[in-house]
Amino acid sequence: MSKPIVAIVGRPNVGKSTLFNKIAGRRIAIVEDTPGVTRDRIYADGEWLNRTFTMVDTGGIEPYSEDIILSQMRRQAELAMETADVIVFVCDAKEGVTPADHDVAQMLRQTKKPVILAVNKIDHVKYMDHLYDFYALGMGDPIAVSAGQGLGIGDLLDAVVAHFPEDAPPADEEEHVISIAVLGKPNVGKSSLVNRLLGEERSIVSDIAGTTRDSIDSILTYEGRTYRLIDTAGIRRKRAVEDESIERYSVIRALAAVRRSDVCLIVIDAAEGMTEQAVKIAGYCHEEGKASILLVNKWDLIEKDTYTMESFKKKIAKDLAFMSYVPQLYISAKTGQRLHKILDLVDAVYAQSMMRVPTGRLNDVINEAVTVTEPPSDKGRRLKIYYATQVSVQPPTFVLFVNDPDILHFSYKRYIENYLRKSFGLTGTPIRIIVRKKESEKSDK
Repeated sequence: MSKPIVAIVGRPNVGKSTLFNKIAGRRIAIVEDTPGVTRDRIYADGEWLNRTFTMVDTGGIEPYSEDIILSQMRRQAELAMETADVIVFVCDAKEGVTPADHDVAQMLRQTKKPVILAVNKIDHVKYMDHLYDFYALGMGDPIAVSAGQGLGIGDLLDAVVAHFPEDAPPADEEEHVISIAVLGKPNVGKSSLVNRLLGEERSIVSDIAGTTRDSIDSILTYEGRTYRLIDTAGIRRKRAVEDESIERYSVIRALAAVRRSDVCLIVIDAAEGMTEQAVKIAGYCHEEGKASILLVNKWDLIEKDTYTMESFKKKIAKDLAFMSYVPQLYISAKTGQRLHKILDLVDAVYAQSMMRVPTGRLNDVINEAVTVTEPPSDKGRRLKIYYATQVSVQPPTFVLFVNDPDILHFSYKRYIENYLRKSFGLTGTPIRIIVRKKESEKSDK
C-alpha cells in the first residue's frame, strides 16, 4: 500500500513549517524562502491512528506576485497540490481572512482534492471568535489549531486521515500483486520500456515537468503471474529544468512511487551512464529498503567489443558503491533485447527481499563470521555478539545483541552484512542491521 501524501499550503508566515514539525514530531530543516536551499528535506513521515503518511511542506503562496522567488514558491505549491492526496490549507487567526487567503482558496478549489482548513495561532480562547470568519473562504468547517502549542493537532489529523483510502484487503484474502516502479528521466526510454512490457501503446505522462500526474498504474500478466506497473512522471536532469524548484517535486513523485512499490526498476541511458539524478533516485530506493534492478537501456546503440559490458559494470559499480547488491541488465526497449529477462529477475529480487532466515541458521552464520574475522576491540574491551534474530522483511532486517554497541565499528558491520549476503544470497535487496545492547549483560570491567 502506498503512503498517502499530505501537502501543507498557505500564504507566507501562517505557521506551515511549525505545523509540519509538530506533526513530524521533531524539528526538521524545512525549505527556505530561496528555492534549493534545503533541497532534500522538504518531506517527512507522520503517523496517526496507525496510518502513516508523507507530508510535504511548501513555501508561502503569493498568488499574483511577479517576484521571481515568490513565483517559484507558488509553482512549488502547485506541484505539491498536484501530487497530494489531501491538502491542509493553513491560515492565520490573528491576521484574519486576507485577500491572499481567498486567492489560495480559489487555487485549491481547482485541484478537486480534499482540503482541510486549519486556522492556526489560536493559542488562546479569545481568538476562537476569529474562527467563524474563515467560513467565508468556502472550504468547509475550519479547524482551530495552535501549531506552536500543539493544540487541536489531533482534530486536524482526524480530519486528514478520514480522507485516506481504505486499507487494502489482508494478504490472506487477496493474492499479493508485485508492484514495480519504473524510474528514470524522460529521455532514457522509460515510456518505450513500459509500452513494450505491456505489449500495447499507452498515453505516457508528459515529459514537461509539472504538467504530469503522479503516476499511471497498469496491470501486467506474464506467464500466469500478475504485476502492477507504476509508470512514474519523468525525473528530469537539473540542467534541463529552468525552474530548479520543479526538481524537488519530481523527487517527491519518484519517492511516492518508490514507497508504493515492491521492486524498483532504475532505468538509465547507456550513452549517459549513471547521472547525478539516477544516483539520487537509486539512493531513495536504497533508503526505503526496496529491492532494485538497474536497467541499462539503449544498449543496441552502443558500439561494443569484448570488454564493453565489463567496463560498464565497473563504472556503474563505482558510481553505485552503496548499492553493490543491485543486479544489472543491459536491454533495448526499442528492439526488445533481453526484455524477457526483466520479470524473471523481478521475481528473483522480490523473493530475496521477502526471505526469512531461521534463527538457528542465522546464528550459525554469525558465529562463523566471528570465527573468520575477530570482532573489533576498544580500550581493551572486545565486542561480543551474543545472538542475532531477523525481525522483518522488505528489506530483511536483523538485530544483533551485543555487549556494547559503541564498539561495533561501521566496517565490521559492513563485513557482517557482506557475510550474510554470501551465505544466504540476498541479491537485489538491501539488508538492515540493527545493533542493540543485551540488557541482562553487565558491562565487563
